[in-house]
Amino acid sequence: MWFRGDVTRRPPASDSTPEDSDISIDHAIIADLDDAAGTLAAAFDAYPWTRWSIPEDGYRERLHRLQRMYLGYAFDHGVVLVTTDRCGVIALLPPDVPEPDGQFQAEAAALHGDRLAAVARAETPAHPAGAWNLATLGVHPDRQGKGLGSALVRAGLAAVDDRTPPRGACVALETSDDRNVMIYERAGFVVTATTPVDTGLVVHSMLRDPDGGGLSATV
Repeated sequence: MWFRGDVTRRPPASDSTPEDSDISIDHAIIADLDDAAGTLAAAFDAYPWTRWSIPEDGYRERLHRLQRMYLGYAFDHGVVLVTTDRCGVIALLPPDVPEPDGQFQAEAAALHGDRLAAVARAETPAHPAGAWNLATLGVHPDRQGKGLGSALVRAGLAAVDDRTPPRGACVALETSDDRNVMIYERAGFVVTATTPVDTGLVVHSMLRDPDGGGLSATV
């Protein structure tokens, strides 16, 4: 089991190698998390969902704090992988992940500020029972276009498949960026729903089912 107290670097998470052969992908350690949160904040700076769900006032600080909080939560309860330069990160949560505690939820609510009510009203289809959640994937803008995102997805799926033999894991995710859909489709995900949230904002629900059978739909 992967505990927060594990502060030694694990072996590479998989043989998934980005185009830059000097970069490998490892399980994160505590010392990685601050830099990894900075990578996520940079990667999500212009992301449609975060721009909609976080107030403009103090946007970047709020975004960074939220990313660090949720990354720590994923570190405690799921799988977090980083590239060795911490310019790419992926986090996945298991189907039995506990709810964040009250203090966590209160701080997250405060960071969403006057957008909280709108966020609470946004509803997307529930994940299938037993599915892992690919909670976040981000590559620093300076390192995008080099295959890091695709390599992180492959490594993340391999990591959770190792925990769910013999068939591998069912993994669900949401994205509000159309460009991400192709990245995930190459890794075996299919769009199962597209949910309009607000003017100009939709959320694509996607599923990777090792048994197949994902059906496209629009909500």
